[in-house]
Amino acid sequence: MNPVTRRQFLRAGAVGAGLAAMPFRAAEDGAKLPISIQLYTLRNLMRQDFDGTLKKVAELGYPAVEFAGYGARSGKPKELRAFLDDLGMACSGAHEGFGGVQRNATARAEFIRTLGGKHLTVPSLPKEFRDGGKDGYRTFGDKMNALGQAAAKVGCTLSYHNHAFEFRQVEGKSLFEWMLGEMDPKLVKLEVDVYWVKKGGVEPAEFIAEHGDRIALLHMKGMAKESGRFAPVGTGSMDTAAIVAAGKEAKCDWYVVEQDRCWQPELDAVKISLGNLKTLLA
Repeated sequence: MNPVTRRQFLRAGAVGAGLAAMPFRAAEDGAKLPISIQLYTLRNLMRQDFDGTLKKVAELGYPAVEFAGYGARSGKPKELRAFLDDLGMACSGAHEGFGGVQRNATARAEFIRTLGGKHLTVPSLPKEFRDGGKDGYRTFGDKMNALGQAAAKVGCTLSYHNHAFEFRQVEGKSLFEWMLGEMDPKLVKLEVDVYWVKKGGVEPAEFIAEHGDRIALLHMKGMAKESGRFAPVGTGSMDTAAIVAAGKEAKCDWYVVEQDRCWQPELDAVKISLGNLKTLLA
């Protein structure tokens, strides 16, 4: 199967607007350690067999999953929640494109809450804001506040997931700083992708320590020493122990395994990540 982009994967599993509110349970149900996996990592397997791949993730021992689309179960949160319960896994949250969140943040958040999750994350900055320079970043930051307020009303936390481009310097500050200057930390949190922070020229543990009050989630990755490619958590040049220590200090809710591209069978890669992360969090 041809690889698919994050945007395509999200679009394929997008939830229809107008979802009615439903009962929910806590995201931590059944989770022994605050470890989750972003299912974008397994996107090609998920497209072939959504339920079967979730079963394999459960068999590996992952306590929770973070969705990036819902496959054939789109619009069926009760069924999906029951399936997760049968597998003994929790939902830590989900990624939803900014456009969908902007159209109906309440519906997106309610879907996640029905699954038992508490975190709605916008996975990237749309091009129209990136192209607007620092003012575009500031505008985006401000728009996120209203969406965060809507999500909070149904018990969901809205976060933003970074890449490396936010760390470009403009007028003495990174574009990230310009954006954060407009984001209310009470309404919008961060899901810090440690790989992209390092690619942006900043040590992840230092970034987490500096912005700890804003951070709800960590995307945990490894970085190959020579090539700089994506690698399983706990391998390569990333100081994972320092990152986990900083995450504990910041009281992060979840440590979410993600590998944008795997250079070995995906399930083998995420098994390595889980084992290494369990050791550090135990």
